[in-house]
Formats: sequence, C-alpha cells, structure tokens
Amino acid sequence: MLITFRSKAGAEVLMLSEHAGPLLRAAGKSFPEQVPERGVFTPEQLQAAIAGIEKAVAQAPTPKEEDDDGDKPPVHPVSRAVGLQQRAFPLLDLMKKSQAKGATLSWEAASPW
Repeated sequence: MLITFRSKAGAEVLMLSEHAGPLLRAAGKSFPEQVPERGVFTPEQLQAAIAGIEKAVAQAPTPKEEDDDGDKPPVHPVSRAVGLQQRAFPLLDLMKKSQAKGATLSWEAASPW
C-alpha cells in the first residue's frame, strides 16, 4: 500500500507502507500489524516524533557499500541498498517544516485509482 504524507508546510511525501511503518512506530505511533489508512501528527506531537525518528536513524545500521573490485561490473544505483537514513529524510524534512509553521501532518493510503 502506498502512503501519502501531507502538510500545508511542504510538498507531499509518498512512501510504501512497509517503509512507513517502522518510521511511524519510531515516531511514537502504535498499531498492530499494518499501517492505519489514516493518521495525524498534531503540532504538539511533532517534536517527540522527530526525536524518535532521529534516534532510530542514529541507531540503524548503514547499508553495506559494494567493494571496489575491478573484476566485477559496477552495481547499478537502483540495485543498491537504501538505508533508514535515506528513507527517513523526506518525512523528517516535512515534519520539521510542519513544526516550524505549527501545521499538522497527516497521512493516508493513496487512492488505488
């Protein structure tokens, strides 16, 4: 499922639910298995949410870089592993902008068309 994060403070952030789930849990949202189809962070909740995600990012392992072996063909950028730091950046940026402007940040499942 595709999740869309929205705030009046910045552009929408799209993320697959399998990637959004760990970030939302780190931000203090609790849910059983699947990411809820809708949710919100109030301006008052954003400081703790940002701190939680930043803590999770700091503790997350970084993806292993490929060795520069001249005998192997280079790995295409699309095939490289993506770390939590890279996945979290757009959402963290939107959260910080929302906090600065006192705006709420909401998410919902994207329309299946």
